[in-house]
Amino acid sequence: MRSLKISYLIVFAALVLPVTGTVHANSSLPDVVSVVEKSSASVVNISTTQKVKRKRLGSRDIPNLPEGTPFDDFFKRFLGEGGEGFDEYDSKSLGSGFIISSDGYLLTNNHVIKDADEIVVRLSDRRELTAEIIGADERSDVALLKIEAKGLPVAKIGDSNKLKVGEWVVAIGSPFDFDHTVTAGIVSALSRNLPSENYVPFIQTDVAINPGNSGGPLLNMAGEVVGVNAQIYSRTGGFMGLSFTIPIDLAMGVADQLKSKGHVSRGWLGVYIQDVTRELAESFDMDKPEGALVSQVIEGSPAEKAGFKVGDIVLKFNGKTLINSSALPPMVGVIPVGEEVSVLVLRDGKQIKLPTVIAELPNEDKVISDSGEKNDDQPIDVDRLNISIQNITPEIRDELDLTGEGVVVAIIESGPAKRAGIRTGDIIVKLNNQQITDTSQFLEIAAKLPADKNISVLIQRPAGPVFLALKIEDEEN
Repeated sequence: MRSLKISYLIVFAALVLPVTGTVHANSSLPDVVSVVEKSSASVVNISTTQKVKRKRLGSRDIPNLPEGTPFDDFFKRFLGEGGEGFDEYDSKSLGSGFIISSDGYLLTNNHVIKDADEIVVRLSDRRELTAEIIGADERSDVALLKIEAKGLPVAKIGDSNKLKVGEWVVAIGSPFDFDHTVTAGIVSALSRNLPSENYVPFIQTDVAINPGNSGGPLLNMAGEVVGVNAQIYSRTGGFMGLSFTIPIDLAMGVADQLKSKGHVSRGWLGVYIQDVTRELAESFDMDKPEGALVSQVIEGSPAEKAGFKVGDIVLKFNGKTLINSSALPPMVGVIPVGEEVSVLVLRDGKQIKLPTVIAELPNEDKVISDSGEKNDDQPIDVDRLNISIQNITPEIRDELDLTGEGVVVAIIESGPAKRAGIRTGDIIVKLNNQQITDTSQFLEIAAKLPADKNISVLIQRPAGPVFLALKIEDEEN
């Protein structure tokens, strides 16, 4: 029995050892050591100080405290009478950055230095120098700083456009104020668009990033900076395997503009867009959901001048295909102001090219349009959709601060409209790709809607316009 066990072990070893040996022979681990040796000296620690005012707390601020009681005397002794006034104290925060020129220019995140009264940069040789803000851009979360020093070690700038998913990358920074902490991982995705950041196509990695890493470099295996570490996705406040980095090409472009003119100019198209869902794709007779659906065209914008219309679906911008709507803003943002680009849109089932001259992104997009007034203010039932609608009266227009044409949803009950997500108070602007002017026209269009097919509906809400997909079931016809 014992010899049988030994035989099994020998056979098992014969099967396993060659495989194990093969894995070691062919495995290729990244050379993080050489990356750190090449790049670490150019990484800096950034600490900021802000003056924060806090309302002075006194015994008067404690509710239901009777005067003359021992507790009243106790709180007066330690808190004082309180009353009007504020106490001022210093709030400190930490981040990272890296040197991009030997004469003291360095990059970090805007949120690292935002509202700072003092910025101190600690170099790899332990020197601490006060930094000046040359410029900061909130939309890209990039800031350019300057310290008075010469002969500084400079980070080698790479090309983020050459990154590939699965490629090894390294981050160096100061998480929790631990200087020059090195973490490594891979590129998880490229051109990732986040809801709060419309103009940055982020690099997503699984490199461990924590508070204090912000503004530090992301490096490829050649020791070149390919991005500025900016954000993490977390439900706990700590690292959960999802970190996001600003591509270095974008960051350096922002830095160049901040250095030369103190602000950043971005391309502007002037449309509100949304994703094309599977249901909306069917309503527009598309084979698959793709592109960016135009839900509003801003008056006086480049898009209006180029002939864009509500309901257009942007398929290609400047020769690049759009998989989803979030890819469009970064594409537009990097186009130089005044440059003409070709935009391919789908309109009424046909592809149309719209030559468009890009303008500069304004600080605030204002939507202004003329509108007519309707006199008929009585709700009208639309049985096929199980809703009641009415024209936009001057009173409704003033109450809801509306512009443009359409009809108001006065009552909605269970049925196709409610299933589509239409709500009471919604303004229906378009139905089945046709502009709505009044209730009589709406009834005429609604009566001809096909059954068992998704139909697009454009809704105007206080938060902005949105397309919905509506389907009338055959038995409801």
